[in-house]
Amino acid sequence: MINRNHPAFKKGAEPFYSIIMEGLKGAVDGGHFWDAVAESAVFEFLYRFPGFAAQIEGRKAYMDWFGGYSMVLHTADNLKIHRSTETGVIILEYQVHGVTPANRPYHNSFCSIITIKDRKIVHWRDYMDSLAVVLATSPA
Repeated sequence: MINRNHPAFKKGAEPFYSIIMEGLKGAVDGGHFWDAVAESAVFEFLYRFPGFAAQIEGRKAYMDWFGGYSMVLHTADNLKIHRSTETGVIILEYQVHGVTPANRPYHNSFCSIITIKDRKIVHWRDYMDSLAVVLATSPA
């Protein structure tokens, strides 16, 4: 059972959770993103920032990291769903929009390659526009 009081269940991330669940509709079980993630899921991030891990192993570890996610998202859109010829692989392209902790606009584009087994996310490979983060979080 997932602790719904965990900091990863944050309102400021709901647009992300919702667009992912929309893109995976019918392929995963659960009403929330965290319900759809297998306990032993592996998350790979193909972008580098100082202090940011290239890989996080396990749902709890990713939830703990996500609990500290500081962007506040207002919307997510432009979802494109691609079905791979590889069984259980779905590729999602999407954008998120919100503000940084300094209340500066934040807009980013992602491509997430998601592997599903037994109706749970078991692997996630993520690409994003790293420059969008740098520009949104750099001093003006």
